[in-house]
Amino acid sequence: MLVVKTLHIWMVISWFAGLFYLPRIFVNLAMVPADSHAERDRLLLMAGKLYKFMTPLGFLAVVLGLWLWFGYGFAGGWLHAKTALVAILVVYHWHCGRVLKQFRAGGNARSHVWFRFYNELPVVILLIVLFLVVLKPF
Repeated sequence: MLVVKTLHIWMVISWFAGLFYLPRIFVNLAMVPADSHAERDRLLLMAGKLYKFMTPLGFLAVVLGLWLWFGYGFAGGWLHAKTALVAILVVYHWHCGRVLKQFRAGGNARSHVWFRFYNELPVVILLIVLFLVVLKPF
């Protein structure tokens, strides 16, 4: 089970790298001048490749986490709270894909400031999850 735990942590770290960086690309995309097609295309290419790369990492992080849950038989309110937060992260990941599609279609209506705040959600969730896992407060 320690191998599964190690792989889970590795996948979570890798997935979060994408969750932290993709919205930063959205900030830059929202700031691209209308006449800068090369910059926009380059950022869209980067965002698309990152999204394709981080999606299987997130899937594996969740699968390995479930394996640990059922393998160890963890119980407690902290685990249910963590699971709810992971579900929010999965929805956030999915929403990032929707935002990317909007940028590709040229239909983004949000400012770079909005995306700066949007970028902070996974940071806050990660901090809460870490406290739940380490402290198991309930």
